[in-house]
Amino acid sequence: MENPNIEYESKQQPSIGFITGLLLGGLAGAVAMLLVAPQSGAKTRSNIQKKSLELRDQTVESVQEAVTQARTKAHQITTDVRDKVEGMKQRGQEVLTEQKEHLSAVVESGNAVVQGFLG
Repeated sequence: MENPNIEYESKQQPSIGFITGLLLGGLAGAVAMLLVAPQSGAKTRSNIQKKSLELRDQTVESVQEAVTQARTKAHQITTDVRDKVEGMKQRGQEVLTEQKEHLSAVVESGNAVVQGFLG
């Protein structure tokens, strides 16, 4: 039987990889820009500050999106588990009722046999 936890875990990993790639890509782009920029130190520092703020905003947005996706997935998993537990509970009650009926029939048959010997 396939383990549903593995499926849920594998779907969450791309979000983490995306955020890591975004951060590393932004950092690499900023470093490359600094290395090839033919401008003054003051202007370079201003650009660094501007790009840092942009990268921060992008990172915050990506993290918020990842958190939203994680919450949605957690809610879905919780709902799925509750549904499965409820189904198993109902099936357990059905089996219990069937076994009680079967046991009652066996006891009645046993009583009839004993009454036949005694009677």
